[in-house]
Amino acid sequence: MSTLAAAPTPKPRTEGLPAILGSLPLTLLFLTLVLTPLGLTLLLSFAQFDYNTGIQPGHTLEQYLTVLTDSYFLEIFWRTFWISGLTTLVCVLVGAPEAYVLSRMGKPWRTIFLLVVLSPLLVSLVVRAFGWSLLLGPNGPLGRAAEALGLGSLLYTPTAIIIGLVHVMLPFMVIPVWTSLQKLDPAVEQAAYSLNASRMQTLWRVILPQTMPGILSGSLIVFGLSASSFAIPALLGGRRLKMVATIVYDEFLNELNWPLGAAIAMLLLVANLAIMLSYNRVVERSYRRSLG
Repeated sequence: MSTLAAAPTPKPRTEGLPAILGSLPLTLLFLTLVLTPLGLTLLLSFAQFDYNTGIQPGHTLEQYLTVLTDSYFLEIFWRTFWISGLTTLVCVLVGAPEAYVLSRMGKPWRTIFLLVVLSPLLVSLVVRAFGWSLLLGPNGPLGRAAEALGLGSLLYTPTAIIIGLVHVMLPFMVIPVWTSLQKLDPAVEQAAYSLNASRMQTLWRVILPQTMPGILSGSLIVFGLSASSFAIPALLGGRRLKMVATIVYDEFLNELNWPLGAAIAMLLLVANLAIMLSYNRVVERSYRRSLG
């Protein structure tokens, strides 16, 4: 009498278990180093504050109302965003052609010029800011040239901040665009030339749409870093020309009003996210339309 073989017991699915276990240390590190300080800063922004006794127990929206209704803080936010936007625009206009030229270079020269582009990142940000303060100062060559042309002093002006930010942020624009150009199929460009397209038409209608992901990512990086920059505005803008990061520093370390400084920092974060997400959506739509 034959017996039926017992059906094998299905083994539990564990394909994704190693990946989940492997990601736990990075998740805990992210929660500890990023989300926890951010959450504590958010809680601090709702704390009550008195200049005589310091931080008081309880929660209030007074800090946010102060920032959103005071023209002094609104002017600083507006200055921060238009300077960051103009810095991003200059980086796009300079960095995208520079990345295109870099991608068309031969092997030895490409490596040399890539090192030249990345070399400013090897120098301390404070050292670079001090270098620009010497160049743009009254006794510096650029400062004297501006005085001779009747432009007035460049140091401690928005122009000085933009020059310093462009110098610092340009590599963050060149590298993403150059990476996008490396993925470009040369046959597509040759096909455009074979259809009697001019060089300008090929650049505008073939190469530029395919480099838009690099321009988008570079723009987001440059804008975000520029809006939250501290050293360049502090050293090239002076005490009177403040940006959001410098006013946060003043509230924390000079005024000792930590809740107000935390509220300003949180508003900067929210405004940055809103602007960057809106920009990302607009550029992605235009990118999809250009590709059909």
